[in-house]
Amino acid sequence: MLSKKVKISIMGTLLENFMYSCSCNGIGIKSYPGYFLSEKKVKSDQKGIVIALVTLDDGAEKAVVVPEGKIMYEPQIRNVLSKIKNIKIEKISCLYEKSCGAIVFYRGVNSSNPNARKNVSILLVKNNNGRHWSFPKGHVELYENEQQTALREIKEETGLDVNIIDGFREVSDYCPFGKVKKRAVFFLAESKSQAVTIQKSEISDYIWADINSCKEKCNYTNDIKLILKAEKIINKK
Repeated sequence: MLSKKVKISIMGTLLENFMYSCSCNGIGIKSYPGYFLSEKKVKSDQKGIVIALVTLDDGAEKAVVVPEGKIMYEPQIRNVLSKIKNIKIEKISCLYEKSCGAIVFYRGVNSSNPNARKNVSILLVKNNNGRHWSFPKGHVELYENEQQTALREIKEETGLDVNIIDGFREVSDYCPFGKVKKRAVFFLAESKSQAVTIQKSEISDYIWADINSCKEKCNYTNDIKLILKAEKIINKK
């Protein structure tokens, strides 16, 4: 039902000019209960798109509908629904997901010639539920901006404190399965240490590798493109 375009019938107001109880109807959908979120005054009948499905603690299932073109992520949806009294969300599935992270690099000293150009290595991590090497990242939390999310996730997953480099922000939109639409935002960040402490609940392994090795280890074309773009900025510094 996620991403379905539906016609809604307003049943009542839950938050003035923002959230309404409604009934959804569409192709293969008949009188499905839900919440309609809108920052504008709504008509009794209106069209929208299902951006989330929630299961409440009493087992009731509800659709979360917004006007077409509006994007909301899980933290925002949870925050709005939390304003309704006596509602406890047991499970939520969202159409849109957003995560932020960074290509983390470290400049090491050339032991044979300390005055030579420093060797650069990039941090790759492997998630517990993944088989491929990539970069540390995680989901945006409520009230965070993109850089705050990236810094927090890097710290949580690797234990590293990093500095984000200006002039690098790359966005990747993809649908890995089903209809869920994911957006990943990556920055470039420098670490002054290689002392990684992995978050075992999220990360199964990590490596520091030189740029050429990273290109070989990464399986996804988009990750390789990110490394190439990062390399240009790193070489300029």
